[in-house]
Amino acid sequence: MKKNRLFENIVHGIFLILGLITVGCVLLITVYLIISGIPAIREIGLFNFLFGKEWASTAEDAKYGILPFILTSIYGTAGAILLGVPIGFFTAVFLSKFANKKVRAIIEAAVNLLAGIPSVVYGLVGMIVLVPAIREIFNIPDGASLLAAIIVLAVMILPNIIKVSITALDAVPKEYEDASLALGATPAETYFKVSVPAAKSGIAAAVVLGVGRAIGEAMAVMMVAGNVANMPSLFQSVRFLTTAVASEMAYSSPGSLQRNALFSIALVLFLFIMLINATLNFFLKRDKEK
Repeated sequence: MKKNRLFENIVHGIFLILGLITVGCVLLITVYLIISGIPAIREIGLFNFLFGKEWASTAEDAKYGILPFILTSIYGTAGAILLGVPIGFFTAVFLSKFANKKVRAIIEAAVNLLAGIPSVVYGLVGMIVLVPAIREIFNIPDGASLLAAIIVLAVMILPNIIKVSITALDAVPKEYEDASLALGATPAETYFKVSVPAAKSGIAAAVVLGVGRAIGEAMAVMMVAGNVANMPSLFQSVRFLTTAVASEMAYSSPGSLQRNALFSIALVLFLFIMLINATLNFFLKRDKEK
């Protein structure tokens, strides 16, 4: 008994240390972004920084307005979620509840392969296949646009949504479904009115992961969106918050206002993701209390 208790205490201590390390990393990132980003916001002005419509960091009369980046990230993420979440959700329900073992194994293997593809490959395929297709279909000068970014992001978030949703649906107790079927409900009614609500928290977590992937993606978006600091338009080249940081960080001078402004963009992006997570957790907790 003493050996088992000692072993449990050791394992508990290891997990506690790992958890504290994770929290510490988040705190360090937060503090570093605040320290690095606040000076630029003070110098530029919070209103001019967040609501300015022009970004010209290398011009003689430099402008540091990131409203186009914020709106582009919001529209791009929302579009990817609107496209990707329904497809991922219904795919997860099909694989978890309707598909036979062989079909599920084949599709899950494809989903796992999709999850392992590097983002630069998504961007390359999008740049070679998707961008010319959009240019020809809609008869526009350049297919590198917000629409191309939305489609690529929608495909990229599918693996996270499908895999996490399947795990949540598989964890629903079989007794719930048996009771529903015994009361005369059809299998489809049981799965969508009993299993899905019971797995709601897990499906919501899948959506959060998808949102995080969509907001945080840089390389693939940079290759298909055109990377131009325009106000967002579906068929126009745009720049996201992530691509704004990635495209200019390499040649910005350390300690310069441009470098600090890029850290400020990263801080805005970080707070944006935190706000989304906090909002979703609030609604989930409120539903549980009800």
